Amino acid sequence: MIITEKEGYRIFADEKNDVSKFASFLESIHPKFKNDNVVVDILKYGELQLNELLNFLELSNRHRKGGKSFVIANDTIIIEQVPEELLVVPTLQEAEDIIQMEEIERDLGF
Repeated sequence: MIITEKEGYRIFADEKNDVSKFASFLESIHPKFKNDNVVVDILKYGELQLNELLNFLELSNRHRKGGKSFVIANDTIIIEQVPEELLVVPTLQEAEDIIQMEEIERDLGF
């Protein structure tokens, strides 16, 4: 896994080629990043199926319940198919923008 530290968040990118194993691995190390805003960079996977993306659903829900952002970057999934509990954006810049907006909302008490 490649971890990139940014101001206010971390980007996690998979070095291997198995999105399901990557989701399981992130689940297993969640206590190490539960207090950070997170972007999961799975842009490299190209054609990603909805069932593969759903591997991140439980982790996303738990992470967001803890008051932190969890955004997935993937530009091939059909957004209309994605459950609204998952935040999926097509670029890393949009992921950063979402995190900034959510931080402002949390600061304002929303």
